[in-house]
Amino acid sequence: MSRILVIRLGALGDFIQSFAPFAAIRAHHAGAHVTLLTTAPFAPLAASSPWFDAIALDPRPAWWQIGGILALRRRLRGFDLVYDLQTSARSSRYFRLAGRPRWSGIAPGCALPHANPRRDFMHTGERQREQLAMAGIHEFPPPDLAWLSAGVTPVPLPSRYAVLVPGAAPHRPEKRWPAERFGELAALLAVRGMTPVVIGSGQEGPLASAIRARAPAAIDLAGRTTLCALGPILAGAEIVIGNDTGPMHLATLLGRRAIVLFSAASDPAITAPRYPDGGWPVIFTSADLADLPPARVAAALP
Repeated sequence: MSRILVIRLGALGDFIQSFAPFAAIRAHHAGAHVTLLTTAPFAPLAASSPWFDAIALDPRPAWWQIGGILALRRRLRGFDLVYDLQTSARSSRYFRLAGRPRWSGIAPGCALPHANPRRDFMHTGERQREQLAMAGIHEFPPPDLAWLSAGVTPVPLPSRYAVLVPGAAPHRPEKRWPAERFGELAALLAVRGMTPVVIGSGQEGPLASAIRARAPAAIDLAGRTTLCALGPILAGAEIVIGNDTGPMHLATLLGRRAIVLFSAASDPAITAPRYPDGGWPVIFTSADLADLPPARVAAALP
């Protein structure tokens, strides 16, 4: 039995955008033992999926931590083929640690390079699809996503609700629409008969509180869900509205109607969430999201 390694370390949005490549690799290597190398936050989500036989963790040791590097080298050895979907400078260095196996990625000297000089200007989904095609994978079956929406929500939710995603990476505050703007939108949603449901990490609790200050009917789930629990919440939403952040990729993957807000900090042509058929959600852009009025976003509501 051949042994396949897939490398995808994060962040959340990037990880979710690799679900279709994960499914394609699994289908192409149906009889192989497929291991995913990832970081701890994404291991439970990956383990719930149907695509991997094993999950290996990358603690991302510093290069001067010899013990950690040696342990990582042991994890990387013994594979017949490696698909590096991270394609970062760090993951490319793993090529040598792994003993230079057959490798799909951008590591210098690898056997199956993604040899497109404009790869960094491609949307993530299209870039990964082309990388796999250059490695010999040409069939991309629709990924089975039933496992994403399985389970129950952490609290009972109403029949009509809208999910708000006011957070973003903590080190990228410029990607956030102000919480007060989300609060104004939440109040409009409530008037239209849709209960606002706010999701996010525990660190984003203050954002949820600011939203509820303007829309007391909103349900605050910040810090009350795991990544695995987000699927059932998003799957039942009438619409999902949020910044350029991981849960928005999950929402579109599940086919939910979505509105995604972009500042000048990121380019939707490269990073925007996409639907399984390649379609785009509603996207609003503003160099500074503080200048985006709630009325403009509300105009796109169902």
